[in-house]
Amino acid sequence: MMTMQQTRGMTLIGFILVLILVLFAAYLGIKLVPIYLNHYSVVSEMKAVAAEPGSANLPPQTVRRNLMTRLDVSYVSHVRPENIRVERGQGTNLVVAYEVEEHLIGNIDAVIRFERIEPLSN
Repeated sequence: MMTMQQTRGMTLIGFILVLILVLFAAYLGIKLVPIYLNHYSVVSEMKAVAAEPGSANLPPQTVRRNLMTRLDVSYVSHVRPENIRVERGQGTNLVVAYEVEEHLIGNIDAVIRFERIEPLSN
């Protein structure tokens, strides 16, 4: 008969369960991290367009076209022109709101929504 001091470690079933959890977390990371990296590219391009002198005075179509050109160069594929708005109020803001749907397993999808507002400079 074994005493408590002689039995140590994890059982095979426990090890398999931990391994499954680690692999699932890695799989989620592989699927979702590129989406967030893509979003950081969107944010940096929005900041670049917003920082251009006189961007607040440009027509919305021009601001949208400038941003879409920069996003195309950065290989951003999730943002479409209809996701980009220029809002005029107290100040002029560039708004990008979009969502990305990523297939995970079977009939399970992840939907990630992004919305970013950048003030345009005068």
